[in-house]
Amino acid sequence: MVRAIMHGCNGRMGQVITGLVKEDDRIEIAAGIDSYTGIRNDYPVFETIDKCDVEADVVIDFSNAAAVDGVLDYCTDKNLPLILCTTGLSEEQLAKMKTVSEKIAVLKSANMSLGINLLIELLKEATGVLAPAGFDMEIVERHHNQKVDAPSGTALALADSMNEAMDNTYHYVYDRNQVRQKRDSKEIGISAVRGGTIVGNHDVIYAGADEVIEFKHTAYSKTVFGKGAIEAAKFLAGKPAGMYDMSDVIRF
Repeated sequence: MVRAIMHGCNGRMGQVITGLVKEDDRIEIAAGIDSYTGIRNDYPVFETIDKCDVEADVVIDFSNAAAVDGVLDYCTDKNLPLILCTTGLSEEQLAKMKTVSEKIAVLKSANMSLGINLLIELLKEATGVLAPAGFDMEIVERHHNQKVDAPSGTALALADSMNEAMDNTYHYVYDRNQVRQKRDSKEIGISAVRGGTIVGNHDVIYAGADEVIEFKHTAYSKTVFGKGAIEAAKFLAGKPAGMYDMSDVIRF
């Protein structure tokens, strides 16, 4: 049984993970960390991670960027593997994360969904076959009307996997409205749609002569990210120091 510390346990994702863990007989939450203590959980909750004295095998972090330095310090001090799901980290924090990974196992991913990370692997293979055959490549991502960044980090991760398959010889085009010219053969188009309550939708289009191949991923709730974080925690517990990502989890 893997014992996890849930950092950010009373946030939206923390509560999603708390519910999912109850249905999983391979992992349990040994303790939670959250400055908001108005939710009753089946495990002890500490306001800050430095106050946590509960034995565990791994830490899952779904908090905020301001708290990440403390999590990195705690995990280093306790020699605990870390699933780092918090976004919006500074360049300094990302550098610190890499330094810390020399001492403990750290898993960081642009998207925790198992489906998205499997898609990333599939796109590498598809691009290696279709791009040299002259197929044009486009990504269309859709999210809710409250999302402020565009394109999404996931769309960029998909594009990066496709570009990697072609030795990074492609460039990205985000807005065709700005340039009136024909599409060139070395571009990946990325379009963003914002509306309603769409959790997350990503379409990848390979358009060739007289045929089109499409890959599609739809997230209907944030539960998919919680499931991925739990699988990552079960995978990372006991692993040696180093940087890991979700591709390691889906290959496990």
